[in-house]
Amino acid sequence: MNVTYKMLIAAAIIVVVGWIAYGIWRLRTYLREKNEPERKTEHLEQVKRSFEEYTKKVEQYKRKPYERE
Repeated sequence: MNVTYKMLIAAAIIVVVGWIAYGIWRLRTYLREKNEPERKTEHLEQVKRSFEEYTKKVEQYKRKPYERE
């Protein structure tokens, strides 16, 4: 076999091992985060409250009827 083919096979093996390691890392991260409680920051709570207030204002809004002249 030529040296180029050997290097190509070695590179393919390294890529496959890398993808397997990445998959294992993602799975472990997913399982760890699934067991943790959801984090709620003050900023997130503030944004949720302001959005709820906005939706209430939109519900109460009465549009003026369009009048043709």
